[in-house]
Amino acid sequence: MCQWKEKSTTPSLWLLIVLVGFPQISETIYTPSLPDIARTLQASGNTIQLTLSIYFLGFALGVFCWGRLSDSIGRRPALLWGIFVYGAGSLGCYLSNSAEWLLVSRFIQAFGASSGSVVTQTILRESIDGARRHAVFAQISAALAFTPAVGPLIGGWVDQSLGFRAVFFTLVAMSVAVFAYTWTSLPETRVSPPSNIRVATVARRLASDKKVWAFGFLIGAANGILFSYYAEAPFIFIEFFQMTPGVFGFLGIFVALSSILGAMLSKKLLTRLSAENIIVLGTAVTTAGAGCLTGLALYGIGPTVLFLALMVACLFILLLGIGMAIPGCLSLALVRYGDVLGTAGAIFGLGYYIVVSLITSGMSYLHNGSLVTMPVYFLAVGPYGLG
Repeated sequence: MCQWKEKSTTPSLWLLIVLVGFPQISETIYTPSLPDIARTLQASGNTIQLTLSIYFLGFALGVFCWGRLSDSIGRRPALLWGIFVYGAGSLGCYLSNSAEWLLVSRFIQAFGASSGSVVTQTILRESIDGARRHAVFAQISAALAFTPAVGPLIGGWVDQSLGFRAVFFTLVAMSVAVFAYTWTSLPETRVSPPSNIRVATVARRLASDKKVWAFGFLIGAANGILFSYYAEAPFIFIEFFQMTPGVFGFLGIFVALSSILGAMLSKKLLTRLSAENIIVLGTAVTTAGAGCLTGLALYGIGPTVLFLALMVACLFILLLGIGMAIPGCLSLALVRYGDVLGTAGAIFGLGYYIVVSLITSGMSYLHNGSLVTMPVYFLAVGPYGLG
């Protein structure tokens, strides 16, 4: 039986970053390998891009299940079981010899990895209060803006040196390391045994809360745009600009700096603006970046250094806005649900990750090798999801 603690203990910031970060590395580490995987498994680019979309579908279902389970058995056991399932899915990706098996394995991998998102956010919300919580979310967001970029950097060079299967084996090794770190360092933060929480009751509360809907759609649209970029960018930069996977990985580091800067700016602006106003400002910056990127792609000047630099500059603006908006959304979304944080976080996460999955699926469906498709799609999605 789980022994509930009488007093909440806050885990170290580094552990929290690792727990939220490993799912994001898993989302992007193999993106430089997408063209190579498509050729090796004899699948279309559209099909291989679906491995990102199905990841978010598995993530959405996992967020719900692990959030609920964390209320029942505790935060620590739920995370440990989730990391174990993630490791099993990563091993399945390594062993996959067809696109179909890769899709199944990615679903399992994402289902387990989602525990790192929903349970860690629950730990943060129940351990830290008020403005300090927003500041900590901003710190973690700044660090996590780097993890999607670390993925392509590692994956690009591993793929270039050892092939794409070695990339998935890297995730198997990472699952073992994260499990060991969590086992030795994570305290239980649930302060009391769970009451009889009914999912339907919590769902009705959330469904009638307009702010929850707004934050959910904004988080889903922002992340949908971000990971649609990671799905489409390898085909643009590796095939159109003729980059090697390794060089593409380094490009991701530069692009990620915008999200890091956005999260840091979000924290700094708290002294002058409310979290709500920072969110509005961030969404405006993102929409402006999408508009600039669309105009540039429509103009088109060929695979030149100037064109590449201008594209990266537009992406920098777009991702800067996302980095500014997300910390406030995560911090404020469930402030009125402290009595049912695990279940509320599970339902909320399920909703916004379904939005992420739908948006990345749309990018997969529209993939046609054109430079214009991605920016036009971002501009179409942005005003509805971020407005």
